[in-house]
Amino acid sequence: MSDDTSKPAPGAAPHPEPVPPPNAAFLVMALGQRIRDRVDRALRAHRISRRHLSALGHLYREPGISYSELARRAHVTPQSMMATLRNLEDLGAVKRSSDPGRGRTATLHVTAEGHRLREHGQGILAEAEAELLARVPPDLHRCFVEALGRALRAPAD
Repeated sequence: MSDDTSKPAPGAAPHPEPVPPPNAAFLVMALGQRIRDRVDRALRAHRISRRHLSALGHLYREPGISYSELARRAHVTPQSMMATLRNLEDLGAVKRSSDPGRGRTATLHVTAEGHRLREHGQGILAEAEAELLARVPPDLHRCFVEALGRALRAPAD
């Protein structure tokens, strides 16, 4: 009779393989999707999207920035940015202070309504961040944010 205890008894379930640690890329994607969904839902209540909020932010920091520069910064086509800005104009959030027209540079500025929408959007982002950081031990907040920033700054393919 053998003293081998590494074999399961007849009829017993085999020993499960060790569970590998979670895949960091998958966790970041899942977390990002959760946050995007939450932020998108909250922004929709104000009739804007993340793209609108981004455009408002750029215009707030650099009044008069061009359509094409806004598009470059948002990584979208100029046509897509024009549609975004038209939506913001329709909402009264952005004002064009030059005549529209092909080949003309439009000067865009954030209105009082745009400032209000931007502030709401910033509040929504702050709430999402607070909700995220509430799940991270306080002594790790800074390390967590720095690690995410470092990963984001890494060159893309």
